[in-house]
Amino acid sequence: MDASSAFQDTLPLSSDALLAQLDDWGLTYQLHTHIPLRTVEDAKGVEDQFMVPGENALRLKNLYLRDKKKRNYLVTLEQSREIDLKALGAALGIGSLSFGSADRLFQNLGIRPGAVSPLAMINGVQNDVRFIMDAAAQQADVIYMHPLVNDRTVAMPQEDLMTFFDKIGCAFDWLP
Repeated sequence: MDASSAFQDTLPLSSDALLAQLDDWGLTYQLHTHIPLRTVEDAKGVEDQFMVPGENALRLKNLYLRDKKKRNYLVTLEQSREIDLKALGAALGIGSLSFGSADRLFQNLGIRPGAVSPLAMINGVQNDVRFIMDAAAQQADVIYMHPLVNDRTVAMPQEDLMTFFDKIGCAFDWLP
């Protein structure tokens, strides 16, 4: 199975259900549909279709990681930011980090590779996934991310994303 909306009914929480929850909470977003995107390079190829010129936007890349103690992390970064996993682990005081498997990604965040997103913390908070977000998000007006599937992107005001985290009880750390 791929990470597109065609298979969203096989997820613990479908993209449609997530969007309905955002609506129920009164959170604003613009929904864009596109071809399935698995990488930052894929995203760069289609983002001009929905990006607003002059908009102070943050486009993301997301890393699902584990440490040697089998703790899980979702690290959300500005899409072109370079990251050294060894240096990241040292900076966070958690030691060595490696990428988590597709099975663990599904088990802990309820999504498939290619659809990793801060919105997956709606599942991650229940599974003790630690969330770390690029401090660049603090300056963004709008944040672009997948709503649990990789053929949709939502553009959400930064303040609404922060409200989302409050609603789901998601504490997180800023990565300078």
